[in-house]
Amino acid sequence: MALVPYVENVVPALSKLQNSSARFHFASHDIRIAQDWRKHGVAAVVWDAAVVMCMYLELGQVELKGKVSIELGAGTGLVGIVAALLGSKVTITDRKSALDFLSANVKGNLPSDLWESVAMSELSWGEGLDRYPAGGFDLVLGADIVYLEDTFVPLIKTLQHLCADATVVLLACRIRYERDTNFLNMLRQQFTVEKVYYDKQRDIHIYKAWKQLPRSDL
Repeated sequence: MALVPYVENVVPALSKLQNSSARFHFASHDIRIAQDWRKHGVAAVVWDAAVVMCMYLELGQVELKGKVSIELGAGTGLVGIVAALLGSKVTITDRKSALDFLSANVKGNLPSDLWESVAMSELSWGEGLDRYPAGGFDLVLGADIVYLEDTFVPLIKTLQHLCADATVVLLACRIRYERDTNFLNMLRQQFTVEKVYYDKQRDIHIYKAWKQLPRSDL
């Protein structure tokens, strides 16, 4: 996630994001996520898209146990934490400046016997992708990462690199503006995309995507 500086006097709807922590119960575990809007901006608060993604993962519509996953733009790490608690081996990524804060949340919420199943790694989309195995993941997760047009091309490039033919991509987002729809249209040029879940209360959509297979000439 991009880092946005803290701004005083935010609108009331965002006031809860200034709380120093947020509490959840997922995968039979109580989870306490530290937040620091003042220091780290949007990368250090839990957004609704992450909560809805965790709810969806708990439904069991996607197999996690024994699978290899990667979370993009992890922010506070809530989604990656829940994926690990549900049995996945997870690489949790964000920009370098967010990693210390992210790491503290992950280690503070995962039992020590799961620490070896989680790695935290710097990833700026479209850069240094050779550090990650091409097509090396069963599942790619992203919550509220579709909001800056300048990142759309490198994000899709990153997805192309990480995904094998059988990889499932799950993106949780709110469709706010035309640019969000434009991203989905760009994604559909390389991936098959379908909406698999909608949380009406929070206005969050979850999209499932997978690589388009080459058409064979009959």
